[in-house]
Order: sequence, then structure tokens, then C-alpha cells
Amino acid sequence: MPLIYKICPAALWSEAEAKGRFDGAPVDLADGYIHFSTGAQVAETAAKHFAGQDGLLLIAVDDGRLGPALRYEPSRGGALFPHLYAPLDPKAVHWVAPMPLTRDGSHAIPETLA
Repeated sequence: MPLIYKICPAALWSEAEAKGRFDGAPVDLADGYIHFSTGAQVAETAAKHFAGQDGLLLIAVDDGRLGPALRYEPSRGGALFPHLYAPLDPKAVHWVAPMPLTRDGSHAIPETLA
């Protein structure tokens, strides 16, 4: 079961759980798909797109439950990133973990990825 990861503000994820679907963060809605990262990409994604933001969650999703709406597409220097062209069903989520800011301002990455 390959896992992919979404970094998401806790309040936004709480809303998604309440309504039973995650349509995406503002950047996802603007781009037309939900941005995910592989395990190897999480730290760089957090540093590049979420620097200094507190109250974030790392959401692990079983990519096998997403079907053909999930595509791995080139981004940042040709690296393949998972993009979901559909709402995310919270039932596809394997686990959720906080990503608190550390003393140096970076995000703590859950031990399962570190």
C-alpha cells in the first residue's frame, strides 16, 4: 500500500471530515487538483510551500484507493508528484499526524517518514 501525503491546515481538514469530503485547499482549487507529495517529498514541500505556518497536519492516504483520478505528474525539476483530480474521501486516509513547528522554524515530520 503506497502512501502519499497531503499537508493541510487542521481547521480545513476538520471541515472536510465534517462534510465527508476534501475538495482541497485554496491552491488546489485554483490549480484544479489536490496536491500531494510522496514520502521523500514531504519535507521539501513543507519548507517550500508552508514555511512558518503552524497548525498543520500531515495526512497519509493509500494511493490505491484513489483510482484513475490520481496521476503522477512532473513538477519541480521533473520530479513526479501525485495529483488527485477529484475530491478526497476521508475514508481513503490511513492516518493523520500533526506537523508542529520546531525551534528552527521547520516542521516536525512524523517519525514514520523521518
